[in-house]
Amino acid sequence: MDHLSVLLAFAVGCLGIYYFFWYSFGHFRKLGLAYMKPMPIVGSMWKVTIRRTSVADMLRETYNKYPDMKYIGFYDCNDPVFMVRDPELIKSIAVKSFDSFPNHRPVVDPEMDPIFAKNLFSLQDDKWRSMRTLLSPAFTSSKMKFMFKLMSKCAAKFADHIALEQKDKPGNKEVDMKMILTKYTNDVIATCAFGIDVDTMKNPENEFYHLGKKATSFEGTAALKFFLVRTFPGFCRLFNITFMDKRVKDFFMSVVGSTVATRDEKGITRPDMIQLMMDSRGKNEDLDLVEMTSQAFVFFFGGFDSSSSLMCFAGHEIAVNPEVHERVQAEVDEVLKESHGDPTYEAINSMEYLSAVLYEALRMYPVAPMLDRVCVKEFELPPASPGMKPVTLYPGSRVGFPIFGLQRDPKFFPDPDKFDPERFLGEDRINTANSNVYLPFGLGPRMCIGNRFALLESKVVLFHLLARCNLKPCSKTSNPMEFSRKALSMMPMNGFWLDLEPREKTFLSTSS
Repeated sequence: MDHLSVLLAFAVGCLGIYYFFWYSFGHFRKLGLAYMKPMPIVGSMWKVTIRRTSVADMLRETYNKYPDMKYIGFYDCNDPVFMVRDPELIKSIAVKSFDSFPNHRPVVDPEMDPIFAKNLFSLQDDKWRSMRTLLSPAFTSSKMKFMFKLMSKCAAKFADHIALEQKDKPGNKEVDMKMILTKYTNDVIATCAFGIDVDTMKNPENEFYHLGKKATSFEGTAALKFFLVRTFPGFCRLFNITFMDKRVKDFFMSVVGSTVATRDEKGITRPDMIQLMMDSRGKNEDLDLVEMTSQAFVFFFGGFDSSSSLMCFAGHEIAVNPEVHERVQAEVDEVLKESHGDPTYEAINSMEYLSAVLYEALRMYPVAPMLDRVCVKEFELPPASPGMKPVTLYPGSRVGFPIFGLQRDPKFFPDPDKFDPERFLGEDRINTANSNVYLPFGLGPRMCIGNRFALLESKVVLFHLLARCNLKPCSKTSNPMEFSRKALSMMPMNGFWLDLEPREKTFLSTSS
């Protein structure tokens, strides 16, 4: 081949690539809709990809870019997403028109990553409805009361260990809060979901914790694999690339399998998720081991990482706001006095200020900074702004809800970057159960099924930690908060670091 032919082939190839991406990114242009600038392959998330900004800050920028628009265009890699920023339209899509938007976008290939793909979050249509109905009884008030006892036992052991360790620690008492709180959530999920007793504070090398960290990591190689399996499933099938590590998959399959076998053999019953799935056998649902493991795993995934992040953010704000620390700790002490050092489920669950602290932490740092829905029926969006035309969505179209931007909008939350639990107290408090602008656990039928569990788990550990320790900022504390550009999840730039100072006087019972 002569030089002219090579040059011509190169030019044709470049034009082809240019046309492919121009065509891929022409969806919103054709609709006359404003959109966030995309780049080839990575779409509108290019600033996150090259680590110029964090995911949360990118979503806030997207939300604020066109303040007069009900929705704008956004490219998730090459996929067009209608980013909806109008609360009433979000409610219409997620609640009133749920039948038109019942599903999330599939994250991974079910054939390649069945444990990660067959859980409640990822299931679609009738399979999702059936599984949601099956698992909902695992989170009733009676089940929460049972789990509270298990949580309290884990939290007391955890806080005792921390207080004793800090008391004996010379000088610097800085603590990596994410590290220690994932140990607590690991033990809670192990006992509440799997019926296994582990003490990760004393035995941090246990397999449950070690593989749990690996399973919930979205940094480094894990982030790259997640991007590949989500964006190029055909390529990953060809080269057998999976997101979930085989050791993690085999471990959780083994744990669930042995738990089921032991309960069957010894006639053991427990009021938990695995028991509900076991009891469904031979009825409407007949779940195999993979499906049972998938549900138990997503419960572990949410409880291990997402809940520990909520605890970390709440602990951070308590520490850097002395007036909040003083008030919430006074409430903890009052409950301890009234309960003679042994608080009940009702006592902790009715703590108004501690609840307000967690609600405000969820407002500022929502577990899921963005939510999505996939259209399954033709649906007409109203004009994005006056004078524009309506837009018709067809099956397969995607919409996104920028929760982080919405919950940091000064129009809905005055002084949105200020941590202010008072928003959730008094007669004018935000109604967390019926609000179009406060959506940390989602909205409508797809709302997070484990939200009550996550809140209770967080209340219990903060209660026991504040009963024994003072939380203070240290030299490594990110204040003001700046989000990491390396992690896909919300994390401070330098991690969660606090000084935990054991209290000289506590109001715990002598048996605690």
